[in-house]
Amino acid sequence: MQKLAPIALFVYNRPDHTRRTIAALQKNVLADESRLFIFSDAAKTDADKAKVEEVRNVIAGVTGFKSVKVVAREQNMGLANSIISGVSQLVNEYGTVIVFEDDLLSSPYTLQYFNESLARYEQQEQIMHIGAYMFNLKNQQLPETFFWRAATSWGWATWGRAWKHFEPDVDKLMAQFDKEKISQFSIEGTMNFWKQMQDFKAGKNNSWAIRWYASVFLRGGLTLNPAQSLVHNTGNDGSGTHSNDEPMYGVKIAQQPVKYFPDELAENQQAYDAIKAFLKNRKGSLWQRAVRFVKQKIKG
Repeated sequence: MQKLAPIALFVYNRPDHTRRTIAALQKNVLADESRLFIFSDAAKTDADKAKVEEVRNVIAGVTGFKSVKVVAREQNMGLANSIISGVSQLVNEYGTVIVFEDDLLSSPYTLQYFNESLARYEQQEQIMHIGAYMFNLKNQQLPETFFWRAATSWGWATWGRAWKHFEPDVDKLMAQFDKEKISQFSIEGTMNFWKQMQDFKAGKNNSWAIRWYASVFLRGGLTLNPAQSLVHNTGNDGSGTHSNDEPMYGVKIAQQPVKYFPDELAENQQAYDAIKAFLKNRKGSLWQRAVRFVKQKIKG
């Protein structure tokens, strides 16, 4: 296998989530051969300072990797700028990067999957992103891994050759879309990807991920994904700065290594159809949506 990709872990003010994410990473095959870089953002408000310090105490003693470097920001960068800066730094130095946030539990084979994928498709310009998360696609006879269009942000990896095409300017991105591309980008209206672009332009979100997906999409790029998720996002419990309580995205993490990787560099139509069906039905009936809305209001 090639020189292993560095791991970038982005943390902020959730010490318990951070502990769990690191504990799962430590159990990964290849962890002890991998370099871990932990990017700790500074507190945005006085109210966050104690939790940020608690997180920094957690990450100060991390072991189990080839090396651990903590990058403690002195000023608050925000998640988007922190990720863009950290990813750029590592791909410039190492040529590849594996990216985790503080709320992701991984399979023991997630790092192995990333590194094998990065090595296998290193020279394939069309392959721009490796995702580890996949929706709970029930009863689907899908190949173990497949290509499709969207770039997921819950555990991912990429190459410097792909990341150089990241366009942070949302106006430049949006100018390249027409009605047909908007439909394709939004999986035929089943996911609010285009609204995320509009919301970013309006200052309602600060998503790096939607701009990265748009950058990949507009170049005709493909992403590699597992049929059974290799990560679970624990941040959908409503604890995150940018998250709600959304149980429909829960998954059972794969507990076996990935053996199959596609040779044909094309979107898998069966996988596309399965994901579109999941997205179309993921929020349930109007009654189920109403119950979830009330629960969130009560919790909030």
